[in-house]
Amino acid sequence: MQQSYLASLERHQTLFETMANYHEECLRLLEACHSTLAKGGKVIWFGNGGSAADAQHLAAEFVVRYKLERGPLASIALTTDTSILTAHSNDYHFDTVFERQVQALCKPEDLVIGLTTSGTSANINLALAAANEIGANTVALTGRDGGEVKNIAKLPIIIKNDETARIQEAHMFIGHWLCEAVDMLVAEQQ
Repeated sequence: MQQSYLASLERHQTLFETMANYHEECLRLLEACHSTLAKGGKVIWFGNGGSAADAQHLAAEFVVRYKLERGPLASIALTTDTSILTAHSNDYHFDTVFERQVQALCKPEDLVIGLTTSGTSANINLALAAANEIGANTVALTGRDGGEVKNIAKLPIIIKNDETARIQEAHMFIGHWLCEAVDMLVAEQQ
């Protein structure tokens, strides 16, 4: 077990040595987020499995707070309403479960962020495409080679790694940094 722990830590460290490569893309993400909030839009998050939990976590950081005391920031995770998730999946198809919510809730001034480690999740890709049709800004936090989502999101941030856990760790690092940076921007404006 000690070797397993150390091997996992080594893979994590190896990935995080590459995180500086995503600096410019993350600054673009911050600008998109700041612009969205400044014009009264909201940040919409969604993903599957662990990425669904990450989406909820990051939406909560915006609405409640991250570190600094500030007012709530408009954000929602499309992964939390069990009635919508189950009714839609039962009556229609799971591939369109987020697309339908985007069509109902998204406005052109919003920022829509899909989390998908593979970039091939139909429900993420369809929702981002729907947000593009509405005129919203779209971001994909993804991994591996980017999958199909790299051709859909206006800003794909592709973590060049093949291990789901490592990709999700990178996504949460980016998400937490985004929360911290947004806090700093909001504090400067107060």
